[in-house]
Amino acid sequence: MIKDSISNHLLELRSRLLKVIVLFSIFSVLGIPFASEIYFFVSAPLIELLPDGSTMIATEVASPFMAPIKLVLYIALMFSMPWLFYQTWMFISPGLYNHERALTGPLMLSTVILFFSGAAFAFFIVCPIIFKFFIAMAPESIRVMTDINQYLGFIFKLIFAFGIAFEIPIATILIVKSGIVSRKSLVKARPYLVVLFLIIGMLLTPPDVFSQLFLAIPMWILFEIGILLAKKK
Repeated sequence: MIKDSISNHLLELRSRLLKVIVLFSIFSVLGIPFASEIYFFVSAPLIELLPDGSTMIATEVASPFMAPIKLVLYIALMFSMPWLFYQTWMFISPGLYNHERALTGPLMLSTVILFFSGAAFAFFIVCPIIFKFFIAMAPESIRVMTDINQYLGFIFKLIFAFGIAFEIPIATILIVKSGIVSRKSLVKARPYLVVLFLIIGMLLTPPDVFSQLFLAIPMWILFEIGILLAKKK
């Protein structure tokens, strides 16, 4: 009986993961013809700040071909995230109470909005500030010419880190509403959590203090928002 139940859950999990993979594959195929246009858009935050005469470079033979393809896969993964969130909610919803299921719609919508808000915050605000600082700090004898693969890895690491970090209010509400941790306990643990946010910022962002603070501070603010929203009326 227990084995059958576990098998059914695993089969359902596989089915939902396959649905996510199918959508990811569709986005990837549809995005390949527009790889160059997507690359120009994503590279704009750095290109616009480069000194005259500087440009992006490719240090590997296959990079001019592979970098746009890799970029399309990154974009496909990012736009597949709402579908992944939805499939996750649908997988866990049978184990929820009726009053908890009623929160599924608002929480699902909030999850998507917060993820893309975090991604947009990283791309449009954090990245230009970081790039401007790095370029300004470069000695005059150094000509700034960034490798495209290094750039894509850098920028999408930030985008996904901020997208996931912006889910903190949802995570806070869920653990309080589910009774895993009380709101009072989270408030008492605030100093330790702030340190944890700094450590997470250090692990998920490039090794510079500005990237780390740009991630850790919003995580702290979002945690405080989650605490307020989780307050029982």
